[in-house]
Amino acid sequence: MNKNVNTNRSFSITRMYCDLFGHHYEVSKKVTQHVNEYTCKCCKKQLTTNSNGNLTILTPKYREINNLLEEMYSKRLLRLKEKTFSTQIC
Repeated sequence: MNKNVNTNRSFSITRMYCDLFGHHYEVSKKVTQHVNEYTCKCCKKQLTTNSNGNLTILTPKYREINNLLEEMYSKRLLRLKEKTFSTQIC
């Protein structure tokens, strides 16, 4: 039984467009000031910023890291706002 079907990549006009002209990434999620998640407007490919500041494919591992990083970052900002507010009262 020989299959000649390419299962790695299905044919799509949007993918062909991105292959020819490049991706059109937009920020889909702002994790911190320096880490963002990006999505291609055409083919919906997702990227994120890695620890070196380079773009890398958004895998489940990076998605989990970004979620934890966002949670820690928001808690830190909240703590700093509370601290600033309490020092202004005194």
